[in-house]
Amino acid sequence: MSQSRPLRVAIIGAGPSGFYAAESLAKDLENVSVDLFDRLPTPYGLVRFGVAPDHQKIKSVVKMYEKTAQRENVRFLGNVAFGRDITYTDVKKHYDAVIYTVGASSDRNLGIPGEELPGNMSATEFVAWYNGHPDYETHINKVDAEAVAVIGMGNVAVDVTRVLAKSVDELNTSDIADHALEVLKDSKVKDVYMIGRRGPAQAKFTTKEVRELGELLNADIVVDEAEMLIDEASLASIENDPTTKKNIEVLTGFSKKPLEGKDRRVNIRFLASPVEIMGEGKVEAIKLEKNRLEPSADYINAVGTGEYEVLPVQLVLRSVGYRGVALPEVSFDERRAVIPNDKGVVLDAPKGKPIGGEYVAGWIKRGPSGVIGTNKADSAETVEQLIALQGQSDLPEDNDKKPEVVLELLKTRGVPYITFDQWLKLDKLETEAGLAQGRPRVKLTNVKKMLEAVAD
Repeated sequence: MSQSRPLRVAIIGAGPSGFYAAESLAKDLENVSVDLFDRLPTPYGLVRFGVAPDHQKIKSVVKMYEKTAQRENVRFLGNVAFGRDITYTDVKKHYDAVIYTVGASSDRNLGIPGEELPGNMSATEFVAWYNGHPDYETHINKVDAEAVAVIGMGNVAVDVTRVLAKSVDELNTSDIADHALEVLKDSKVKDVYMIGRRGPAQAKFTTKEVRELGELLNADIVVDEAEMLIDEASLASIENDPTTKKNIEVLTGFSKKPLEGKDRRVNIRFLASPVEIMGEGKVEAIKLEKNRLEPSADYINAVGTGEYEVLPVQLVLRSVGYRGVALPEVSFDERRAVIPNDKGVVLDAPKGKPIGGEYVAGWIKRGPSGVIGTNKADSAETVEQLIALQGQSDLPEDNDKKPEVVLELLKTRGVPYITFDQWLKLDKLETEAGLAQGRPRVKLTNVKKMLEAVAD
């Protein structure tokens, strides 16, 4: 391949998908120059702000991302917001291609009465708050609920349930944000109800996640043996699913385990759908409809029985799915909440025509599914399409495409962008502060303080 200058690629979003895309480009193209943008000063996206603070092993994946960011042909530019600091027009002008890897930053509502009441929020917000996301630093100033309903049966639901059920001593060894640790020290929580509309065979958490609930020092696990009865259709659906079989084995063990009288209880409830959040001026209860399972050709549906139950709770956290958010001037499929694409090539509409030079990877490409590692193959597929369409062409000299032009543009606009070397300085400050407290790190959670900490 002969090129007079590098292929210039912008990646919007420096989470796992962005880093995997950057690594694929840098590895598979001889002559490429990649700029990896993020609106926050810190890289790694959901690894920093989504993975639970007590799951440090999962976060070790950042060591690979660090190697990618330190490649000569990859630049990290943090604290640069797409649509504000750098626009769609800028990206089209100064790059040959752009890959959108912004994830799914919003969430789905329950669509029931009472969702406007204070005390109802998404698990996404709660996770971002305790993980130190700057947008949520002051989002919660107390947890005075004695009972909490967590709606959902995925890993995020398990994470928030576990964090609420843990003692301060257990949380003290994690990298939970200091502001969250201070609030949770005074938590009045006694009961956490994790509620799923279908049965144990349809739960989406992993075995490791659910097993951890049984290891809580501060909470008993309560599972109704009657709700562990698995219907024939569900048994057939999991015949070749070892993970779900193992989940059921763990849950069945919980249902038979005697309570130990611990300070808190985690109540795992199946076959119940929230139909109303109740209260006068704040959340005071949640009304559930009991369900039965009804199999169809390719799905096992939850069908309401008309039998209801009211749980007195003072906080509701919904964990029923993430949702992608449209980017300024970028094609978007409102129904699926993704950027419409064909194997990562952006289309001008769902099933529409390709838009030259635009690509997408990760959750904003396929929807919120899979684990962190799932994004590696997903990003590689997108990069393969980019290389096939653009990576073999000779590129004429173009002053607008020179790497220094973008830096000058940001400086002219007064954007205090963060380089990867500056991030490493911030990373060192956090980890050294953590070491002094016997913790993995103490996060800075305020953008202004981050910028001050790395100022030369």
